[in-house]
Amino acid sequence: MKRHRALAVGIFLTGVLLLLQVAPRAMAQDQVPQPPQDQAGQDQAPAQDPPGRVAQLAYSTGSVSFQPGGQGDWVQAVTNRPLTSGDNLWADKESRAELSIGSSTIRMDAETSVTFLDLDDNNTQIKLSMGSIIVRVRHLDDGDLFEVDTPNLAFNIQRTGEYRFDVNADGTETDAAVWQGSGEATGGGASYLVVAGQRARFTGTDQLDHEIDQLPAVDDFDTWSSNRDQNQDRSESGNYVSEEVTGYEDLDGNGTWSNVAGYGPCWAPTVAVDWAPYRLGHWVWIAPWGWTWVDDEPWGFAPFHYGRWAFVSSRWYWVPGRAFVRPIYAPALVAFVGGSGFAVGVGGPGVAWFPLGPGEVYVPWYRTSRAYVNNVNITNARVSVVQVNNVYNVYQSKTSDTRITYVNQHAFAVTAVSRDTFVNARPVAKSFVRVSEGQISAAPSTYQPSEQPSHASVLGAGAAARVRPPAAVANREVIATRVPQAPAYGQSRPAMNVRAEAPAEAQPAGRGQNVPQPPASPRYQAERPLPRPQDNSRPEPPQPPVSPQYQAERPAPQPERDVRPEQPQPATAHPDMTMRGGERPAQAAQPSGPKVMEIPAPNRPLVRPAPPVQPSPELQRSEQQKFDNWQQQRQTQRPAPPPQSRPAEQRAPQPKSQPVHDDNKKH
Repeated sequence: MKRHRALAVGIFLTGVLLLLQVAPRAMAQDQVPQPPQDQAGQDQAPAQDPPGRVAQLAYSTGSVSFQPGGQGDWVQAVTNRPLTSGDNLWADKESRAELSIGSSTIRMDAETSVTFLDLDDNNTQIKLSMGSIIVRVRHLDDGDLFEVDTPNLAFNIQRTGEYRFDVNADGTETDAAVWQGSGEATGGGASYLVVAGQRARFTGTDQLDHEIDQLPAVDDFDTWSSNRDQNQDRSESGNYVSEEVTGYEDLDGNGTWSNVAGYGPCWAPTVAVDWAPYRLGHWVWIAPWGWTWVDDEPWGFAPFHYGRWAFVSSRWYWVPGRAFVRPIYAPALVAFVGGSGFAVGVGGPGVAWFPLGPGEVYVPWYRTSRAYVNNVNITNARVSVVQVNNVYNVYQSKTSDTRITYVNQHAFAVTAVSRDTFVNARPVAKSFVRVSEGQISAAPSTYQPSEQPSHASVLGAGAAARVRPPAAVANREVIATRVPQAPAYGQSRPAMNVRAEAPAEAQPAGRGQNVPQPPASPRYQAERPLPRPQDNSRPEPPQPPVSPQYQAERPAPQPERDVRPEQPQPATAHPDMTMRGGERPAQAAQPSGPKVMEIPAPNRPLVRPAPPVQPSPELQRSEQQKFDNWQQQRQTQRPAPPPQSRPAEQRAPQPKSQPVHDDNKKH
């Protein structure tokens, strides 16, 4: 009897312990915004969503040309233009450019051709057809791919660090110098490990000749890049925002940070008294997001694609929101005024918009899953899922008398232009029209413009390019460990001239494998700390963290379920404006305005299959001997330090201001 009683007590205590373990998990799960479900209970996964990252053309000097989507005309590159998969850049003689992707940077030297083969949440794949680039990678998550593809090899960056790549004029030689970090070069039927302190020289195409040497002497390109790195390392703005906010370092020197009551740390730009957000710049069409704002200010990227704007004490403040590890990029965080019947000036058709304020919900005008709508708001502003649901449901309802009141929906914050200015990427500041409070009150707010894009919408504000890469360079194919696939969200991708190279892990042991790696510099032993938490003095209820699929790897693609509020789809012949899955939108009556012009895709060579791996014990012994010789030279010669550590007194980054604390830093 006692035995049965003891057994019953044991079972009871075990059950209690299990409940105590499960309950906190269940409570925590309830606080996480879950993806919406359809009537069958199936998750509407974000497989069809646009990327959460883009590149910024942060700086250029000389003659830098740009070709959007790898199709059509070349135009002069415009600072702050968002760049994505398929975009081409050419830096001509005595020219340079800097590209930012979150905390990572890519710098182009003169006579350099770069194409973004793939750029999304987890993949950064760059085509380097000719010239020199310096790549600095400061953050890599598990599963991220950062690859530089050249005419004779694919270089996979495996660790945070700084790298330089040089491709000669005829594409037969690639030099890879690793200042810090390590990577794997794949080509010619083998793979090669390149570690910190090495310059690896690869010649040939189908069969590579590989040589290892010490790092070369620093040249002018290295010095210029080093100076740019030091400015980034000393950025004060890194105290208040995630370092994955593209363009955050441009805020320094162009405004001031202060703690604004109710909002926490905010940034105020140094601008004219009559300045307003989203007024000094122009609109362009970039697939898959559609209408995208390009600001003219040198600091005008981060504040117009992340966060919100507040008007406090007769001054505009940018409110960055929480410091999420990877906030989601948005093409423009605005709401529009009126619809197709809105008139400006003497009565002609026009378009008007205003910046969203803190706590206001952004409703994308492009196709997304419902989970994306939650996450693009939560990672950019202090917005709860309940607030997102309320606003989204209003727009989804089909009643004509439902309106949303916005804090910035007043005359001095609203910018209005003619439809011609909006569609043709013309400067807004030169032709914007002031509207009265009566016009704004009479017109409902909307989340999308009804205008159709034109040829000029895609090309943007850049004038016709004076220079472009030679045809042999532009059409040169490269080797890659993966061939970029057309994204699920339907953005058509031009031919990329890529030869698929087998991934290294699928190859038998060959040259350059199993080579011992010297220890890295302590500076790169650990990841750079996560962004400093920011203060929030405004009382508010606890906010749920971002959905797990935006913190970890994204789920497998699901069948498309577009739950965006119903709206007419624009009829277009432009190849970058197809719907998801490749189908074309149905033809519909278009409002009066410029016709959409087709940009023809270039005729490019076919993709060649990669040569099979041919393991050879003789070659493996040869590569081991090269590595041993490099190690001996390294012991007798003091290796050259990385560019950013010279001079010695500037090696340590300047101290930043004391960070403020945030109770929500666990998010």
